[in-house]
Amino acid sequence: MRTQSSIKPQDVLILLQIACWKERDWLSIDLARELRISTAEVSMALERTRRAGLLDRQKRKVVKAALLEFVLHAVKYVFPAEPGPLCRGIPTAHSAQPLAKRIVSEDNDQYVWPHDDGDIRGQAISPLYKTAPDAARKDRNLYELLALIDALRVGRARERTLAAQEIERRLSELLLENK
Repeated sequence: MRTQSSIKPQDVLILLQIACWKERDWLSIDLARELRISTAEVSMALERTRRAGLLDRQKRKVVKAALLEFVLHAVKYVFPAEPGPLCRGIPTAHSAQPLAKRIVSEDNDQYVWPHDDGDIRGQAISPLYKTAPDAARKDRNLYELLALIDALRVGRARERTLAAQEIERRLSELLLENK
């Protein structure tokens, strides 16, 4: 039987969650619960990312250099985003921290993940994966990484540059010992 080898958006979400957990011991069921993804899908994602070189052989540690390269140079092409209609939602891209404090934008220039519990109106941006907004609400580091990735996916040149620098800094801190 042939297995699917293409990286999927949930694979990136899973890798980011593992990175945010640093040295925490975790099981696939922990990822499934936190990210609202089935354990079978988590297992398949771990295998896909291992084969792609984004996760070590034991499927326990994220390979920092590979994840950085993928996030900084491929995500915007593989998982592009386009602003949609105005809606209520959770701030993302330059509308969320840490970029919101560095980029001044008008009220009509906000990006959000559509969500019933959102507190601002802005142009809808599809999240990297459908459960990302709920997972991000539980983990501030994950939320900020996902918002930075959205800045790469949809931002202008200055926003993309600032986002790339911040992603590199954060992943370097989170994944100190990994190559």
